[in-house]
Amino acid sequence: MRRGISVAAAAAALALAVSACGGEDTPQQSAAPAPSDPAAVSGEVTWWDTSDATNEGPVFKELKADFEAKYPKIKVNHVNVPFADAQNKFKTAAQSGSGAPDVLRADVGWVAEFASLGYLAPLDGTPALDQPEDFLPSPAGSGRYNDKTYGVPQVTDTLGLLYNKELLKKAGHDAPPKTFEELKTVAQDVKSKAGADGLALNVDAYFLLPFIYGEGGDLLDVTTKKITVASPQSVAGLKVVEDLIKSGAAAKPAIQDSYTNAETAFKEGKVAMIFNGPWSNTDNLGGKVFKDNPDNFGIAPVPAGSVKAGAPTGGHDYTVYAGSKNLDASYLFVRFMDSAESQAKIAGKLGLLPTRKSAYDMPEAQGNAMIGRWKEPMTAAVERPWIPEAGQLFQPLVEGYQKLATGGTTSDAMAQDVAKAYQGLLKGWSL
Repeated sequence: MRRGISVAAAAAALALAVSACGGEDTPQQSAAPAPSDPAAVSGEVTWWDTSDATNEGPVFKELKADFEAKYPKIKVNHVNVPFADAQNKFKTAAQSGSGAPDVLRADVGWVAEFASLGYLAPLDGTPALDQPEDFLPSPAGSGRYNDKTYGVPQVTDTLGLLYNKELLKKAGHDAPPKTFEELKTVAQDVKSKAGADGLALNVDAYFLLPFIYGEGGDLLDVTTKKITVASPQSVAGLKVVEDLIKSGAAAKPAIQDSYTNAETAFKEGKVAMIFNGPWSNTDNLGGKVFKDNPDNFGIAPVPAGSVKAGAPTGGHDYTVYAGSKNLDASYLFVRFMDSAESQAKIAGKLGLLPTRKSAYDMPEAQGNAMIGRWKEPMTAAVERPWIPEAGQLFQPLVEGYQKLATGGTTSDAMAQDVAKAYQGLLKGWSL
């Protein structure tokens, strides 16, 4: 599951957040001044890379080698840590004061929590925060907490509607659906005319958000500290999903391995449409129905609800451990890895979206057609609440979504249950 977190992991994360030494009262480490001569910096940096070890890892290793060639006095110990394990593994190491990496590639939803616990070094005034005006505003926001910068954005992403052009054409549609209403119609037409399922849903909280955003809802209103997941607008979004399942427009969702099941069905031509992000480009293009016919692979913005088209902002940030013994070397490593040149290389080879505006104009990035094809879907990206509790919001939502998808609850009841769970996580917030 791309964005999910297991019940056990969520419970462990919450326990760590509550019991962490110092908690929110832990003094934040002041940023060290930049070294006068970067070439003189020496030492070792341990880097936890949470990217996919098979498809993405080799490119990041190439960049690491380039860094070591530029700064021969600095050695980087590259450790690939599975994304699903990294959040709690880092928190355990940081809390104990032993085994934490100098640099962590963190999910955008982790940064505020880690910073609130005192685990991250502030990056303002250090080489790590280089040319901040070049960053796109939404991904840059994920690295800030209490008016300080604790993470610099490495890649950004969102969800789009991925579709099989040939199946849509067989069903009588030359263009992808632009609204939820059209999504239902096109999916039903594919099922009745093209011999495949129209839509596969990934029963995961992250993938539920476009339906909530589309009807004008959200999980929270951070400004007023109000829980809004049970608002009429948010419930309207849940009802869209409920109707897609009940009407048969969406195939009966898989609950276990939901992401893999939806992705596999799409690659094999068994379903015409799914929601997914740019991280899945390589996987999809290697699939049965796209490998020899890449032009059949369609990418569009997520369909709009009655209010707008909206999909969550995702991605990863580079962060530096506050207890690092090699801060100067770590700052230089982050600056190199997050430069426009490095981002353009990642974009060109992997199709991942840069967070620096200038990277999009570089030849390597422009050489990958996928970068341009994701430009329109990214215009619908919605900034998520960058708060310490953000990492805990998805588990109650996915549990409710699973019940909704199997007919074990209704949209209204699900929303109320999730809202109550949020009240237990967000002290002082109102419904």
